Order: sequence, then structure tokens, then C-alpha cells
Amino acid sequence: MFESADFDLAPYAGLDAAAYVRHTYNSWDDVGWRSLLVQGFTHAAEAEHVPLPAVSDLHLVLCVAGNADMSIHTGGKPVRRRWVPGHLELMVPGRATSMSYRATSRLSTIQVHIPSLTVKRTTGALGGREPDFEALSAALRAGDPVVEQLLRSLAGASGVSDLYAESAAAFLSTHVLTAGRNERLPGPEHAAVRAGVAIMRERLAEPLTLATIAAEVHLSVYHFVRVFREATGQTPHRYLIQLRIERARRLLVTTSLSVEQIAGRCGFASPGALSSAFLRHTGVRPSAYRKN
Repeated sequence: MFESADFDLAPYAGLDAAAYVRHTYNSWDDVGWRSLLVQGFTHAAEAEHVPLPAVSDLHLVLCVAGNADMSIHTGGKPVRRRWVPGHLELMVPGRATSMSYRATSRLSTIQVHIPSLTVKRTTGALGGREPDFEALSAALRAGDPVVEQLLRSLAGASGVSDLYAESAAAFLSTHVLTAGRNERLPGPEHAAVRAGVAIMRERLAEPLTLATIAAEVHLSVYHFVRVFREATGQTPHRYLIQLRIERARRLLVTTSLSVEQIAGRCGFASPGALSSAFLRHTGVRPSAYRKN
């Protein structure tokens, strides 16, 4: 069992949170947990430059209601993302962040802080290799039904002891660190490949081109294709289609969205384009996959 001192005590304590959010749940106060901090929030309709100081905890954010256009700034060029229900973010430990957003409907999130000590113990149990939090963050943004379901369950927990919270923290950290291990590609040159994969995951719904991705990772198209194939065994185009199919499979199983809506969220120009690609990769049409 951990004490609150094992966290960054009262994460973001210096932030005037009342100007941006309203608490709907706090596991420290509501159920007395100390091994895991789970918070529910409803957010203001819009905000400019909300400063989030660097913390050492593993901070997970799940959007559970609303739609918002986000601008996330971590020192370089701001990154734009669309938050919709089910969207996951992992805030990279030790990195200060500034966020601006405008919501088109009431925005609600569940946010979980896993103590850094738990993450260190999990890292040691997995072999001691330092986590690549950039890769982990990119992997989660592509969607993770296990993390999503667990965070939703934790936000409604009541009448359970801190042992429950300690077990959940250990499981969450193990799952997140394990799920992202295959995202870490070796070698300094492959930093461009990791960046390319992150771009694909973050912008699956956009009409990405190979030239666009190569330019954003500062490589020529020829060089990017070569190092990408060496690192992953696939061309960037095939890798991107695979990511889109994986997201479509998750949405077919975990949501009631129409095939047309799923096609748009996964970057396919039409339901027919999704259906054809889905059939090639899985052997069945999206409607049959959902039914079975």
C-alpha cells in the first residue's frame, strides 16, 4: 500500500482547476484510496493555455463524453487532436504540457494517476528496460478497450478497499507497459520510424500521404520507406492500412457506430472502401465481423 507521498502530492496542486473543471469523483476522498488516484471531471466549454506542470506519475486520461478540438503543446509545435468518447491520452511523465480546447458538447473525462513507484516496480519485473513513453502514448491513442473499460469501472468504484486500488494500479501499469513494448523500434535512425508511426496513429482519420509523413519526420520519401521497411518488415502504406483496419475492428465490436461513421473515423473515403480493405485483411465484410 502506498501513501499519498508516493504520488506527486495533489497532482497539479498549483493549478486553479476550478476555472476549468468540476470534480465528479475523487478516489482519495470518496473511497479513501492511496494506491491509485482516480478522478472524474466535467470541463468548461473552452479554455486557453491550461498549464499542466510535469509530474512523475503515469497519468491516463479517458474522454467519456463530449467532443472537443484540442491543441496540446509540449515545447515544440502544438499538436491538434480530436477528443471523442473513448479517446485515450497518456501524459508523458516529467513533461510539462499546455492545453487549449473548444468543446462542441459537454466534455467529461476520467483521469487516473498511477504512482511512479508502481511503474518502476513493473518496469523491473518486465526486465528493466526503460519505457518509451512516446511510443506508449501513441499506442494508447489508437485505442485500448481494456484500459478504457477498466478506467470506466474505477471511476464508479465504492465500498472497496485500497487493496483493490493497489491491484488495479499494478494491472494497469503492466498492461500499458506491455502493450507498448512492440512499438519501440531499435536504433537512433528509427526514431523517425517511431515518429512516423505516431503520426499515423494520431491522424488515422485524415487523408495522410507518404510524402506528408516523410516530410514531417525530416526524411526523403525513399529514405523513409527504406528505414521503415527495415524496422517493421512492411511498407508505410501497408502499415497504415493495418492500423486503420485494427481501429475499425475495435469500433465494430465496442460501439454501435454505423459502418459509414467508422469509415470516416478510420480514414477510409467511403463505406465501400472500408468494406473492400476489411475483406482483404480479415476475410469477412465489416457487417459480418460485427454480427459474429
